[in-house]
Amino acid sequence: MRIAVNTGGGDAPGLNAVIRAVTLGAIRRGWEVLGIRRGYDGILSPEPGGIIELTEERVRGITHLGGTMLGTTNRGNPLAIEDGRDRGMEIVKGIHDLGCDGLIAIGGDGSLTIAAELQKRGLNVIGVPKTIDNDLAATTVTFGFHTAVQTATDAIGRLHSTAEAHRRVMVVEVMGRDAGWIGLFAGLGGTADVILIPEIPFDFDRVCEAIEERYDDGPEFAIVVVSEGARPIGGEAQVVEEASPGRPRYGGIADFVAKQITERTGHETRSLVLGHIQRGGEPIAYDKVLALRFGSAAVELAARGDWGCMVALDPPDINAVPLAEATAHLKLVALDSDIVQTARNLGVSFGD
Repeated sequence: MRIAVNTGGGDAPGLNAVIRAVTLGAIRRGWEVLGIRRGYDGILSPEPGGIIELTEERVRGITHLGGTMLGTTNRGNPLAIEDGRDRGMEIVKGIHDLGCDGLIAIGGDGSLTIAAELQKRGLNVIGVPKTIDNDLAATTVTFGFHTAVQTATDAIGRLHSTAEAHRRVMVVEVMGRDAGWIGLFAGLGGTADVILIPEIPFDFDRVCEAIEERYDDGPEFAIVVVSEGARPIGGEAQVVEEASPGRPRYGGIADFVAKQITERTGHETRSLVLGHIQRGGEPIAYDKVLALRFGSAAVELAARGDWGCMVALDPPDINAVPLAEATAHLKLVALDSDIVQTARNLGVSFGD
């Protein structure tokens, strides 16, 4: 067999580990592996190096590296691009013209939704769930999430001493789009006083009450963690721009919240946006191992001819779920989940 592999959407720690596992697993079966650069751009915009052969030598020593050796893009949708052309069949034909029996697509909800549509159009596809947002419902966790949480938690932990020294409120913005998983886990791990997530619209009065209680109890500082997609009751999330049609790019909520806190409480407040630092760098051991397991399982599915599926973690096993099912809806934080209740039991305010 000959298979293709690509990475799409935002990068996440562990992408290179998946690529290595796919490549080595396929080569040990006597297959060939081709890497498509920058999502599907290597097919749609042919240029030197757009398609590369993946060999043992090429993937040696990449497990610990952040980013993706194949490059990626989260701009535009080849099935609905700005000039109105649907280029899906160009992708299907291009991969078939390479002599590939199928594609292993590594991506999040957007990328795997595209992959599911390509499967319907005649391309054999196996999906691998990647996103730091952890918002794919069919898998218990996506690789990259725990590394992003660890990075954010470390940053939040470092803010305690400077916040205490200056008696400040520190407002930290984390990624996650419409899902609050990073904010919830990092806020809890970093012992934040207030955690604001998209699933629980917040009231500024409640947020400020929690901060005033914190100051009244003795420690004259507070840590607020806010997910980029969080919004006040009756309000909207802060949007920087439309990154692509129907997909806004969030940003600015930390500054917005910080200004409101200062105006309402008089406490000196600073905001910090962690941004893409959450995506970069070496994956932690958990994500390395999970990414390698996902890549290996994807090759196993291809060997069995189980196309049209996504590999998913259902502890302790890696299972296969239909791509259409995997991308049907997002996994959001359940308001009655034990981790939300844990935070409430510890006195964390969600601003509600």
